[in-house]
Amino acid sequence: MASAGLAGVSGAACPLMRLVTMSSVPILQQLHLEEQLLRCTPETGASSMTARPLLPLSWDFVRKDDSIVHQPPCRLANLVLCDGRRVSELVEIQPVLRDQVPVVRRFSGGGTVIVDQGTVFVTFICNKNAVTGLQPFPRDIMSWSGQLYGKVFDRFGEFHLRENGNQARNHTDFLCRMKEYIPSRSVFTDGVIAALGEHFSVQPMDLQAILSSHEEFVPSTKLVSQQDLEEIVSSKESFRV
Repeated sequence: MASAGLAGVSGAACPLMRLVTMSSVPILQQLHLEEQLLRCTPETGASSMTARPLLPLSWDFVRKDDSIVHQPPCRLANLVLCDGRRVSELVEIQPVLRDQVPVVRRFSGGGTVIVDQGTVFVTFICNKNAVTGLQPFPRDIMSWSGQLYGKVFDRFGEFHLRENGNQARNHTDFLCRMKEYIPSRSVFTDGVIAALGEHFSVQPMDLQAILSSHEEFVPSTKLVSQQDLEEIVSSKESFRV
């Protein structure tokens, strides 16, 4: 059904997609903005689906670079956790405490990832009925978005977006440096925007103007405190005794 999503807009008016481009925004702040858009804007709301990657119909974030969540320059990474699972199931807590790596629990599901100042983010947020015939399930969304990203990468080699593509392989088999395949970040981000423009009416938006009426919003995405992490370690050690 996902393949109909890309073809479905031909011969009809292109649906609207609002584009927000950000630079040097901490990952915690970006997640707060995404959550606020999902919960507080009339085009999305609590019934919306959200993940990475998602359908770029209502909102599309393109981040050209990343900065770190309020820590000194020596810290190079953040751990971003999905909602719904215990921290102890996702993180080796003692190394995290030792290296003072910030841990962020985001409002949505999905995988647990490490991000740093070299990470490029593209986030899509939309309603369940954004594309006719496309079901709001991970496999369908991944198939649809795989076609979209194929337009970005087709000049640089064969591209496939696979479910559980990292199983039975070392990370070095599927993780690679972007610069080995694409000349620059701007080539990638421009390619994403161009691919979206083939199927959507892309409207650049100023994020602050959009969110100005929701200043009282309290996000559920938050940093996991050092005290919470230490208590988890203590409870596990007590259980062993």
